[in-house]
Amino acid sequence: MLGIILARSKFADETLGSLVIALQSVPSIVWLPIALIIFQGGGTAIIFIIVLGGTWSMTMNMRMGLKNVQPLLIRAARTMGYKGSELVWKVMIPASIPSALTGARLAWAFGWRALMAGELLGTGGLGRTLMDAKDFYNMDLVISIIIIIAITGLIIEYLVFNKIEKRVLARWGYAK
Repeated sequence: MLGIILARSKFADETLGSLVIALQSVPSIVWLPIALIIFQGGGTAIIFIIVLGGTWSMTMNMRMGLKNVQPLLIRAARTMGYKGSELVWKVMIPASIPSALTGARLAWAFGWRALMAGELLGTGGLGRTLMDAKDFYNMDLVISIIIIIAITGLIIEYLVFNKIEKRVLARWGYAK
């Protein structure tokens, strides 16, 4: 939703857009101390970190996707009587789906990294196991966890995002 607001409002883009760009450059793990204080530790703090990890890249991709909708599509829609929110929801958002997919891919990757980083300080999960393995100089386990993290990334990429991408590209006539 923030990406839509930034794309549609010059004032919002010039003010909030700068803030989003600034926040995008802050690694999500940096927010962990604040999250731990606000949410008093636990899973909610890690979920907060994961959401922050993906929000900014998704916002910026959605913004750019909407800003890059072909002017011809917008003019044609206006000729057919579309305006305001109807133009956004029925023309611009569907036309920006490929950018939204890229944003979702990046948001997932940043969120996944944030989860691993958040778990480093937690009490369970791959991140905590990785820290424990490091503390006990168990390099076999460290390498194994790195492989598990990478394979999980590949599985999500091929079983989720590639399938969605093929459908989107076919829908928009870009399939080979």
